[in-house]
Amino acid sequence: MRAVVQRVVRARVFVGDDVVGEIGPGLCVLLGVAETDDEATAERLAGRIARLRVFENAEGKFDRSLLDTGGEALVVSQFTLIADTAKGNRPSFSHAAPPERAERLYEQVCEALRAVGITVATGTFGARMQVELVNDGPVTIILE
Repeated sequence: MRAVVQRVVRARVFVGDDVVGEIGPGLCVLLGVAETDDEATAERLAGRIARLRVFENAEGKFDRSLLDTGGEALVVSQFTLIADTAKGNRPSFSHAAPPERAERLYEQVCEALRAVGITVATGTFGARMQVELVNDGPVTIILE
């Protein structure tokens, strides 16, 4: 699994003209699932997202997580994060998990975040989406 995690002031995802997920302060998580990922990978990554200390404490140091701040998470599936660009100019997605498996693991990450008390909004798996966000900092971290 690969996640691009962005600290945001707010974020929302559209399918067509409809807002299908929206959060205030927290993390926007773009999530790609690889063919080798499993349930343990999903649980581990959800734990890392929940505990990622990218929010400032009173001294301005990164020392607080979503769990500490009560922030929300917007989790959006994005298989293109699994792209292999080693050869040529066209990315290969052959290492991405098949859609049925990817959706199950994507949902598991979302449920694991909810299980620790994080409010989670999502996109629509497999849909063409537009993500709108205000990156705070900017802070962007890649987790694998």
